[in-house]
Amino acid sequence: MARTLYAYSFLDDFVLLYPVYALLFTDTGLSVGEISSLFALWSLTGVLLEVPSGAWADAVSRRLLLWVGPLLTAVGYTLWVVHPSYWAFAVGFLLWGTRGALASGSLEALVHDELVRLGATARYPRLMGRARAAGLLGVMSATGLAGPVLDAGGYAAVGAASVGACLLTAAVATRFPEHRGAAEEPPEAWLATLRSGMAAVRGDRRVRAAVLLVPAVTAVWGALDEYTPLLVREAGVRDAMAPYFLLLIGAGATVGGLLAGAAARVGTRGLAALSAGAGVMLAAGACWGTALGLVLVAVAFCGFQLATVLVDARLQERLDDGTRATVTSLAGLGTDVTTIGVYGLYAALSVGGDHARAFTVLAVPYVLVAVRLVWSRRGRG
Repeated sequence: MARTLYAYSFLDDFVLLYPVYALLFTDTGLSVGEISSLFALWSLTGVLLEVPSGAWADAVSRRLLLWVGPLLTAVGYTLWVVHPSYWAFAVGFLLWGTRGALASGSLEALVHDELVRLGATARYPRLMGRARAAGLLGVMSATGLAGPVLDAGGYAAVGAASVGACLLTAAVATRFPEHRGAAEEPPEAWLATLRSGMAAVRGDRRVRAAVLLVPAVTAVWGALDEYTPLLVREAGVRDAMAPYFLLLIGAGATVGGLLAGAAARVGTRGLAALSAGAGVMLAAGACWGTALGLVLVAVAFCGFQLATVLVDARLQERLDDGTRATVTSLAGLGTDVTTIGVYGLYAALSVGGDHARAFTVLAVPYVLVAVRLVWSRRGRG
């Protein structure tokens, strides 16, 4: 299963359109407002479908959703390059948002349940950490190849490569094992599954705390990742050198994923220290305002990625198999909603182009998360 997981994660993010689709929109004649409306549509689709798709995964088949999703994005990318227009881009984002919702919760639940069957749940943090690292390697590889492919064949070539990656992702997804024995049969109705998942969150304080911790850790840095090119430019890095610093930050996050196995036994205090340390590094790196400061940002992203894997593992440990994807999707919904809020807050903080200030202020929540973790641990003791 591990090889299938790593291949799936790499191919799922090996999309050459990622680093250039904003250029495609601009070259098609879209305004900044129209592009922003597409991003909002993309986010809203994920918010609306996140939890229902998780319940569907519990009630039907998690593997099914993992291979259907990439086919939807393949259709969307085809529309983008064959008939570039606002409405084609909108349909593509609807399909992309649906694909993201189908995978969110389904992948984690499938992997964890298979490890339960094998009696190897302790391997979960290491496997998911490496999977996230594989996905980041896919992004970096696609970023490196997008420019030459665009020069050679234009958007048509980049789109064709992206569609091909989606088809390969779907093919790999069919290789995932999925064993759901008689004791693990899903509920008869999708609605019953959804109700069971909601009841699990309401009725178990530990599950509820773990669900809330996921967006608290993952949303802010996930949103800030979209703005790192602006921080790099503000630090005085020439545009020609900017991709290398972006790769440095991406490499930091990749290392964080690879460290998850070794850090799997980190307790609440360790997680609190990790969150606070990464927040301080982010603030210091942003305030430094130089290229050297970006090294600290890369270290912070390493910590954030590691914390993201650890809080996901903590959540999975507290769930039962029948509602695992549903509850994981609830955590994903919290992340989506919080991320949208971070986008709005960033826009307000960066008025006048002060991106360092926005990064610094948005590092504070990680210190607050650390305080909350320590407080909750003492209260339980």
